[in-house]
Amino acid sequence: MSGGSARGGSTGRWLGHVAIIAFASLFLIVFLLLPLASVFAEAFRQGMQAYLASLQQPEALSAIRLTLLVAAIAVPLNLVFGVAAAWAMTRFEFRGKAALGALIDLPFSVSPVISGLVYVLLFGAQGWFGPWLDAHGVRIIFAVPGLVLATVFITLPFVARELIPLMQAQGSEEEEAARVLGANAWQMFFRVTLPNIRWALLYGVLLCNARAMGEFGAVSVVSGHIRGLTTTMPLEVEMRYNEYDYVGAFAIASLLALLALLTLAVKTFLEWRYGDEIAAHAPGGH
Repeated sequence: MSGGSARGGSTGRWLGHVAIIAFASLFLIVFLLLPLASVFAEAFRQGMQAYLASLQQPEALSAIRLTLLVAAIAVPLNLVFGVAAAWAMTRFEFRGKAALGALIDLPFSVSPVISGLVYVLLFGAQGWFGPWLDAHGVRIIFAVPGLVLATVFITLPFVARELIPLMQAQGSEEEEAARVLGANAWQMFFRVTLPNIRWALLYGVLLCNARAMGEFGAVSVVSGHIRGLTTTMPLEVEMRYNEYDYVGAFAIASLLALLALLTLAVKTFLEWRYGDEIAAHAPGGH
């Protein structure tokens, strides 16, 4: 009797595991793989020649260059800010520390469209600083600086939030030992702190870069949709789709998807190649 109950319980657990795995797999197929496959199917619907022709149009090339430019500026800025913020949050006690932590998380709480609107209200022609900027020939909104500002704001938390939990868990004993041995601040950072946080830093940079290239809401508000000048790849996708240029829209969307897949591939490779070292530097690692 007890043997039958044990077999019945084991069978029930096995069926439960199978059901959970099947549900998770089906969910991923329906909501992730099928939409991703449809992007590439639509992009190549009229053949490789039409696909390449869509990507070689001047507007598409301009959107690609602008997307890469904005990411190339925003990601290093957030890298520097993220390291500085994480160091301040984990190594010092000061008034306003909780407020700094809340400000770091602010972009996660505010709609990207709202953040773009805030920049328009600050730097637009009728904004607080707009008349002064216009008088001095400085243009931020509907220009590249506005795109960079909006992207920096949206991607601000990624590096810092990867580093803060890790640096809190690691503590400051090694840095204090380096200071006792005579290391200055830069030596302590590059020889002690940076090697211990490099994998989390790399993850944060990868996530920051992926979000920077794919950002739509905030960039849409501050760009003005000036084709060939202020349209990034996501905005170019929207404009082409609204113009019924489906092949062109999905061709550019496929590039964004490829960039996302490349980011995932790099992350997966690093975890496979340096898994033991990453685990050793993770919270709780030895």
